[in-house]
Amino acid sequence: MSAAVTPGTKLREAVKAEPPLQIVGAINAYHARMAERTGYRAVYLSGGGVAAGSLGMPDLGISTLDDVLTDVRRITDVCSLPLLVDADTGFGGAFNIARTIRSLTKAGAAGCHIEDQVQAKRCGHRPGKQIVPSEEMVDRIKAAVDARTDPSFVIMARTDALASEGLQAALDRAAACAEAGADMIFPEAVRELEHYRAFAERTRVPILANLTEFGATPLFTLDELRTVHVGLALYPLSAFRAANAAALRVYETIRRDGTQRAVVDTMQTRAELYDFLDYYSYEQKLDELFAKEQTNEPS
Repeated sequence: MSAAVTPGTKLREAVKAEPPLQIVGAINAYHARMAERTGYRAVYLSGGGVAAGSLGMPDLGISTLDDVLTDVRRITDVCSLPLLVDADTGFGGAFNIARTIRSLTKAGAAGCHIEDQVQAKRCGHRPGKQIVPSEEMVDRIKAAVDARTDPSFVIMARTDALASEGLQAALDRAAACAEAGADMIFPEAVRELEHYRAFAERTRVPILANLTEFGATPLFTLDELRTVHVGLALYPLSAFRAANAAALRVYETIRRDGTQRAVVDTMQTRAELYDFLDYYSYEQKLDELFAKEQTNEPS
């Protein structure tokens, strides 16, 4: 009997099959369904997205593991794509990190990244970030690797050292994390394309490029990323930002005009929504069930 294909296995296979693997952020389960239909091979849940989208709060280490798990379960319940999850700093010390890994695995995630910021973290593209000593970050990775109940679950190490300590220090941290068992490396706030090559050559594991808009990193193309051996191209909040701008325009238009007529043509139609939700098959199932009940009613 062949072994079951786990979410982690799916993510690893996708990284090998599509270099660099495009991973798009899904702020909710419906967006994950749209991403799957569009042809992506993996999706991502942003910690900043959970904070802003689910809690209406800034990405400053305020959200908890349970907040993240709620969104993880909703996505994995309806989307078969492997889900990479932003686990911030691991949500505490070694035992908390172990709980995070086990909980994410049970919730159906394919992997997560853990970063080297202090617990009171900041957005990776904002000034004033503080990072823990390299030894502490290595201990975080060791705790995560040791806690795995599924060996295919992906442990990714994110380092924010580039902004505060420079390239060499960031490379040293990344190499130490890879040696400690990290499967992939996420160097945050990279400004120069060639820096990705340096991380790839130093660590010899897949490197993730975070192509978040309005941040420190230029919006490199896939062709550019291939030249420097990037393994994963992440677009964490692109759809969320676009949806927010569209929602604001609709709110403003209705408030100003007293009608939504001027923006109806910008909306997803009811038929399109139902198509992505597979609404009609659910409706058909209800009709079949009710038909059976009527057939079984005593005369």
